[in-house]
Amino acid sequence: MTPTRIAIAGLGSIGKALAATLDADGIPGLRLTAVSARDLDRARLAVADFRHPVAVVPLAELEPLADWVVECAPAALLPSIVTPFLNAGKPAIVLSVGALLAHPDLIETARRHGSHLHVPTGALIGLDAVLAAAEGRIDSVELVTRKPPAGLAGAPHLVRQGISIEGLQAPLCVFAGTARQAVEGFPANANVAAALSLAGIGPERTRVEIWADPLVSRNTHQITVDADSARFTMTIENIASANPRTSRSAVQSLVALLRKMTATLKVGT
Repeated sequence: MTPTRIAIAGLGSIGKALAATLDADGIPGLRLTAVSARDLDRARLAVADFRHPVAVVPLAELEPLADWVVECAPAALLPSIVTPFLNAGKPAIVLSVGALLAHPDLIETARRHGSHLHVPTGALIGLDAVLAAAEGRIDSVELVTRKPPAGLAGAPHLVRQGISIEGLQAPLCVFAGTARQAVEGFPANANVAAALSLAGIGPERTRVEIWADPLVSRNTHQITVDADSARFTMTIENIASANPRTSRSAVQSLVALLRKMTATLKVGT
């Protein structure tokens, strides 16, 4: 069979790891054919030793070179990355889930052109359970996120509120509000909140707390869901990747999603 051609937009820690997996033929039926990044010269160096040739091009030139695109870039670039693929009826895999809340028109674009937007589970646990609960009635969804202070440094909410987390000695709740507000205040940290809200009861009703916690070494998320089918609490402690704002499980979740999209046997909702 002819392999499905994959483009990766963004070569940060997640994009590089996925590119290496695809180049090693780690996902049967998929072949990396093109990448784009802010610094094209650095991107060329990153793929220079790959076994298979990879085109390194500006974002606007990705779509003709691939059948699917994987977005691993800053959230502000999401529309420019995925729109050409959606207009062409091609799927897009989105890591900047929070940006979907600000650009619901992308969902309509996908619907209009018969394409699809796929959101990996990422650093979250139990999205299958939340999706199933949403088929009935969910009364509440709460997310408490704890991260080492370095993983939250520079977040817009902290800057606007004048909250300092430098030299923090004890856990500090730096945010409490809705998932939509969390995404606006912590665009590099709240993709978990966005994915959870899309799977469940929406960004206005999903409640979120974010803690800067010098006592934890892992990005920790605790989710509590109260529904007519079940009440459940889930906790996951993720090991950070090279980027302290993301977790290693985000890469593995992305690979698992791509593998599932081409698999004969698909396990899980």
